[in-house]
Amino acid sequence: MPGPRGPPCDFQGMLMDLRQIRAFVAVARERNFTRAAERLHVAQPAVSIAVGKLEADLDLILFNRQGKQVTLTAEGEAFLRHAERILDDCRAADTEMAEMKGLARGEVRIGIPPMMSSYYFPRVIREFRKRYPRLQISVLGEGAARIQRLIASGEIDMGVVAGARIPQGLQSRRFLREEIVACLPAGHRLAAGGPVRLEELLAEPLILFKKGYYMRELTDELMRDCSVAPQVVFETNLFSLVRSLIREGVGVSTLLRMVAADEPRIAAVSFAPPLFLDLHIAWKADSYLSRANRAFVDFLLEQAEGFGEG
Repeated sequence: MPGPRGPPCDFQGMLMDLRQIRAFVAVARERNFTRAAERLHVAQPAVSIAVGKLEADLDLILFNRQGKQVTLTAEGEAFLRHAERILDDCRAADTEMAEMKGLARGEVRIGIPPMMSSYYFPRVIREFRKRYPRLQISVLGEGAARIQRLIASGEIDMGVVAGARIPQGLQSRRFLREEIVACLPAGHRLAAGGPVRLEELLAEPLILFKKGYYMRELTDELMRDCSVAPQVVFETNLFSLVRSLIREGVGVSTLLRMVAADEPRIAAVSFAPPLFLDLHIAWKADSYLSRANRAFVDFLLEQAEGFGEG
């Protein structure tokens, strides 16, 4: 029975020192140990020792030494191709890591509920792109429950979650508090009397978001505490359709004030007592948040200052 196989491409278990490889490549290019040492800004004996150690580790002769002139052996020619590729990869890695450290490169993968992606984040993303033009932003529009699952699985780096209770396993920062308002067709009898009680709204034909969206979860929670049996006439995950149906008088609903503020055919009325929704930017608690993502979190918090009560 054959014995266990060792790791592939390990040069017989050798751990190569990059200094040895750099010394070898410099000598190969200069064909002279002294000039190679000058190229590397080190003493000539250090180059000779590094190349000798490399040859000993490989158990191969890499150079023909004839006086001051050195030439590559066949083995040296073969190894040079690998050595140059190793150094090229190291330089590329150094460059990419330096660029990421300096926020010259990187990607932000974020999940945003559709309502927020249309009414708050376009401005944030525009200004973020102005400040960090070389960072890429990938936005996924999903409901709150789906966003949490995507963060947990690592498919996105972070996402917007709502409510006072942050799910276990997430770390978060609150960036916005926005009022939840009753949205009625313009001219509705409840629109002219000031703040409305939740029971009054629930007695009207209701248009609700589908389960998995934070506005639906909040509405369900509020309805459980009320004695009024709700009249649900329509469910959808499209907030634009919710607005259209309200305009057409199909029913009433709840939306964030920012969503209803620019719609003259919808009356946005505060509740009595008023309702607010806390919005958080959240990420996996035990994961590393890249510099690009940290930059986005800091920028989001900065932009939220002075917006509403955030």
